[in-house]
Parts: sequence; C-alpha cells; structure tokens
Amino acid sequence: MWAGRLFRATGIPALLTRILSGSRAPSGPRLGVAMLAASAPARGVLTGTRRAAGNDVPAAGTGPTVGVLTGCVQAGLFSRVNDATVRVLEANGYRVVPVPGQGCCGALHAHGGDIEAARAMARRNVTAFEAAGVDYVAMNASGCGAAMSDYGSLLAHDEAAAQRALDIAGRVRDISQLLAARGPVAGADLPLSVTYDAPCHLLHAQGVADPPAVVLNSIPGLEVHPLEGAAECCGGAGIYGLTNPGLGGWIGGDKVASVVETGASVLVTGNPGCMMQIGAGLALAGRKVPVLHLVELVDESYRRGGLYEGRKR
Repeated sequence: MWAGRLFRATGIPALLTRILSGSRAPSGPRLGVAMLAASAPARGVLTGTRRAAGNDVPAAGTGPTVGVLTGCVQAGLFSRVNDATVRVLEANGYRVVPVPGQGCCGALHAHGGDIEAARAMARRNVTAFEAAGVDYVAMNASGCGAAMSDYGSLLAHDEAAAQRALDIAGRVRDISQLLAARGPVAGADLPLSVTYDAPCHLLHAQGVADPPAVVLNSIPGLEVHPLEGAAECCGGAGIYGLTNPGLGGWIGGDKVASVVETGASVLVTGNPGCMMQIGAGLALAGRKVPVLHLVELVDESYRRGGLYEGRKR
C-alpha cells in the first residue's frame, strides 16, 4: 500500500490512464493502473482531503460508542475516508474510540479462497472490538461490512469464538445506517449534481437500501439523479474485476454507460472496490466524472457549514 500511494502521488497512474483510454478491451495491468489512479482524492470537488488540524476537529460525542474498522485497502489508499468517517460520526453525537489490535477484515482472503487466513483475521477483530467495548462497529467499506456481518457463520465451527463472533457481527453498522439513525445533522449547501450506485455488498449482502438515500437527501443543495441499474454489480466484486478483467470490465462498462447517461457530475458510492472499479471505467472511457464516498460528501457539507470550527476532542 505504501508503494501504491507513492506511485499514485507521482501522477504516473493518472497519466497512463489518460494515454490508455479508448476502446481496447481491458486487461488486468491496464485496469489495475486505472484503479490506482481512481483511488486518488477528487481534485476540484472537495475543499479538504486530509484530517483537519488544530481546532478543525469535532468534539467527541456523548452518544453510543463506536469503533471504526480502519481496514487494509481503506487505510492504505482511502485514509481520507476513514478520517472523514470519524469527523462525521462525532459531529452526529457518536463517541468514537480507538480499537487497537484490529486488522484486515479478511474479505479479500475469503474471496480468494484462503478461508483459514480469513478466520484468523476474524478472530483478531472479534478480540479487538470486544476489548474496546463498543456499541457499534462502524463500516465505511461495504465489502468489509458484509464480511464482518458474516463472522458468526465464518467461525461457527469454533466453539471458543462462535458466540463472540455472532455478538460482534450483530454490532456491525454501515456508516449510512449510523448517520440515518441520528438524523443526520444538516450541513451547508453542496451544489453538486450526483448519482448514487449501491454496492452489492451493502444492498444485497447486508440488505441496506434506504439509509444511503436518507443521508444523500439530508445534504442541502445536492441534486440527486437516479441511476438505472443501480442495484446491479459494477464488475468489481472484491478481486473479481482484477482476476477476470474481461467479464468484470464488460459488466463495468454497463455501469459506466448508466452513470454517463444520468448527466451527473459526480458518482457516489460506499465501497472502495466500487470506487476504484467504476472510477477506472469512467477514466478509461475518457469521462471526467469523479467518484466519491458517501461520507466524503457529508464531510464536505459539514466543513463548508463550519460544523467543525471551534470544536476540540
């Protein structure tokens, strides 16, 4: 991940993506470069992409205690989303606490068939979030949310961990669910034209359909366009888009066409894999439509509204 961030910072992946854009069939390396470029912050849309310094940090909430799964891909390539998640949760009254000892959720290992490694990671996270004593486990990567929600099944054979895994799985909540449950607090106008794509791991695996719409509708000034086929896969599907770029890219092409048809200037979703898959597809098709995480939009609205000013932890 460190090497990926360094390579991304050079601007070479973005340049190669522009050079390679066109009608050629996607290949694994070509798609991988474009996906890395798509993981970069959306320039010209957000006023800030890193954790705010000084007093530009929300006060700790007094509501339910929440631990955020920092993840591996999310922490490695989308740390800005993790930072925004903490700020937005605390602005909505949640008390976010650190969860030392946590690690990768194991989703990518399970996708790749390494179930024992996924189980080892599940045990580690169960222990870490138990020790933190959180009411909820906040997820900003729906693939991780689906994986952790399934910990009870994954560790069902383990007598020492089965019930504990079920308990932690029952505390898993997507960031959209946590925000919708608290309102959420409204920020400043955000005059953007957006469309929302539902990650399969959120909509189909976890059955979370309404909360993202509630959050989007809470942002003043936002113009939301419906996306045809929003419930259909983008072709990413964990690591599938990279291991099967032909079919994954073909499925992703349908998604890109649907996004372009909306006329929206920004695509919003809630999973890093989807952000990179669709973002890469848009870039390779020569479309300048940035892809943002849902919580990034909320964070930007709060930042513009001054909700973080003068508040300290």
